[in-house]
Amino acid sequence: MTTLASAPARLPAVGWIAALWAGTYGFVALIWTATGSGYPFHNADDISLWSRLDPAVGAPLLAQLLLASAVAAVAMSGAYMERLTGGTRVALLLFGWTSAAVLALVVPGASLLALTGYAPLLLIAAPFGWVEVDLRAVFDAGLLNQAWSVIGGVLIGATVLAWQRRTRGACVDCGRNDRAARVPLERWSRWAVGAAVAVPLMYALTRFAWAVGIPFGLSRAEVAELRAGEGLWAAVGLASFALVGAVLTLGLVQRWGEVFPRWMLGLAGRRVPISLAVVPAMYVAAMVFAGGLALIGAPQLWEQGFLLMLPHLLWPLWGVALAVAAYAYKLRRRGACADCGREG
Repeated sequence: MTTLASAPARLPAVGWIAALWAGTYGFVALIWTATGSGYPFHNADDISLWSRLDPAVGAPLLAQLLLASAVAAVAMSGAYMERLTGGTRVALLLFGWTSAAVLALVVPGASLLALTGYAPLLLIAAPFGWVEVDLRAVFDAGLLNQAWSVIGGVLIGATVLAWQRRTRGACVDCGRNDRAARVPLERWSRWAVGAAVAVPLMYALTRFAWAVGIPFGLSRAEVAELRAGEGLWAAVGLASFALVGAVLTLGLVQRWGEVFPRWMLGLAGRRVPISLAVVPAMYVAAMVFAGGLALIGAPQLWEQGFLLMLPHLLWPLWGVALAVAAYAYKLRRRGACADCGREG
């Protein structure tokens, strides 16, 4: 078992990686700013809060955010910064978490969520020619930069979390210390799971309604056109994906979410790895939250009517609820920390 005093090596590791990422990407953003070309986040077809910014504003703003984040990451990796207290510490934490949130939740928009939702359909239908997909059009510069932004947001978030834990005397790995009480999330977990199940079920019902000809939020002519083309596959695929996601979310509070059920040959009776449940849930939570913000902030979608927007209005709630449920699941199942040995 290592002591807290022997743990600092972990903090500089993620901190320097985050600093390198932010500094390099910030330099690229400076090139976009100076040349006025290459900026990938201004696309009329992309539904994103960040893409609504004019490149003359978005490029320099992104450069400033990235370069400041690089400096913050370097600062958090220095041992002398562990002595910061009071308002200075709070200000640095506030900036760090804001930067991570902007990069991971505001810049991406709805594109990555759409790719996540369509991925099962593409993997199943595309090889058989049921749908035609131009992968070069899907994985364009905008989408790749959005994915790169999310990766950076996660790196910066990990850096800030590690520094936040260390500056309050907690274990960098698990966040526990001798004074901290357990986060009382378990009593909220079932409510969180309920919300994280209800919202995708609502969304799935609207898409299944289109598939059978019910014009929820659309005209009858639009539904007929959708059912006559590849839109039917998209509606059914997205609805099925949401339905499967809702069922899997139930596992966060069910026994089969901790131990593989009997019908799973080769895995029956084995404990479900915590990361197998938490990592996908956190990813979907982030993408749903980001996509929901982007869709709610897209004026062109509101022009299509309130009923069409209704399922999307609850997506930020879905994202928060799923993140709370996944974190409560992790707290419930984690054992003693391998680094500090603390339990609870």
